[in-house]
Parts: sequence; C-alpha cells; structure tokens
Amino acid sequence: MSTLEFNDTLTSMESYLMAFAMNYTRNVEDAKDLTQETMLKAIRYRDYYTPKTNFKAWIFTIMRNIFINQYRRKVKSKTIFDNSTDLFLLNSSTEKRNSPYNHIASGEIAEQLAKLSEEYKEPFEMHYLGFKYKEIAEKLDIPIGTVKSRIFIARKKLMDLLPDYRYSNN
Repeated sequence: MSTLEFNDTLTSMESYLMAFAMNYTRNVEDAKDLTQETMLKAIRYRDYYTPKTNFKAWIFTIMRNIFINQYRRKVKSKTIFDNSTDLFLLNSSTEKRNSPYNHIASGEIAEQLAKLSEEYKEPFEMHYLGFKYKEIAEKLDIPIGTVKSRIFIARKKLMDLLPDYRYSNN
C-alpha cells in the first residue's frame, strides 16, 4: 500500500475512529485527542500494517491500546476519571473530598437515598461501603444477579432524584 493510499484510507476512517473513541471516553474533547493520537501513531507505525488485511481492525486495535495505556497511567498517578453515566471522579486528594460543596452534596444524596425502598437501598449502601457482589448476595440471601440489578436500579433512581448532579455531554 502506497503512502498516499494509506493516508487516504486513514483519513476516510476518521469519523469511525471518533465514534469509537466516544465509546471509550464519553467526552468529545477526549475523543478528539484519542482519535488524533491514534491517527498519529498509525502514521508513525504504518510499516507494521500488513497490506490486504483488515485496516479498520488494525486502527481500532491501536486506539484501544492507547486508551488502555492512558488509563493505566492515570491509575498509577492515583487519578481515575470514570466517564460512566454517574460520572464519579476518584482522586486521592482529601482536600477536594472535604470541601463544603461535597458536604452539601453528600447531605442531598443521603436525603434522596433515604427515599429508596429497602430492597434497593440496602444492597446499594453495602456496595458503596466496599462489599463485593458475592458478599452482598450471601448476606442478603439473594442471587448475585438480583444484587447487581438492584444496585443498578438504585443508581438510576438516584440519578433521577438528583438531576443537578447528572453529567451533561456538552
């Protein structure tokens, strides 16, 4: 594959890469960065691409590996950005955890948590305290699938009850 063909194929894949990156990052700016870094790395290592093989799979593998490596770096630095729907930022800094805002927020969350029925509240609180699914299932004498389901439903209900804490994708 010539350099021109490689570059044309790569640029035609940009929209697919961006969509794939959004699945990983859930953030437009981070997805753009990941896409750009993937394209740069693909160009840098284009000699490793075997012609007449699945180019899309090759480029998506590069993106996945970049994302995993970035995630591992963040874990080592003890800062993890969880871009899931409940968007919880874990940081080892106690200064941010003890802020007045977090004190008010935790009060509001506790108030809404109290409104949940016991069947959802108990597994959710146990999970929040660090119990594993299996431990919760054994303690409450219910199947693990039920534990996971109740924790998921509790999260969804809390997100509905606390719209001010919901992440916006703007």
